[in-house]
Amino acid sequence: MAERRHGTPAPATGSTVTGQDWEGAHLNGERHERVAFVRADLSEAVTEGAVFTECTFRDSRFNASRHTGAAFLNCTFTGCSFFDATFTDCKTTGSMFDRCTFDLLTVEGGDWSFTGLPGADLRRASFSGVRLREADLTGARIGGTVHRCDLSGAWLHSADLSGCDLRGSEITGLNPLETKVAGATIDPEQALVLAVALGVRIR
Repeated sequence: MAERRHGTPAPATGSTVTGQDWEGAHLNGERHERVAFVRADLSEAVTEGAVFTECTFRDSRFNASRHTGAAFLNCTFTGCSFFDATFTDCKTTGSMFDRCTFDLLTVEGGDWSFTGLPGADLRRASFSGVRLREADLTGARIGGTVHRCDLSGAWLHSADLSGCDLRGSEITGLNPLETKVAGATIDPEQALVLAVALGVRIR
């Protein structure tokens, strides 16, 4: 498992559930704490206000699932698929994603601060209005859209943002000498930020 850059390692789970079938289910307001879910199927599931605390998901499917106001706090996701999943105003604070796939993932609003996504392939994912403060994006490939996101203190060392649309996002911590930004779309204010980072004088 990838090293957790933020917080402490995931605590031991109190129980294990294997093969949980939540396909197409509505998990409104459910609460789960310290449960290890192995090969769970949440394809096309809907979670509204559900809270998962310090849970582990291994080899689980979240394909085409819809999550609104849900919270996955200090959770660990290993080998999970998030194809065409949508997270709206959700919280994943302190969670770690390891060897997961994110094709067509859509994240709108919410708090993903201190979330670990090292090495993640997010080239076909989109983030809009998301709080990603101090998120671990070390070595991540981010080529989709990252609009109006707060990347304050985010770990972007060796990340590849080539071709990414970053307009409106907070990128003052981005070092263009350590992060690839070729072909990225930015606004004039962000251009000034990158120029300052490069030590360029603008007159």
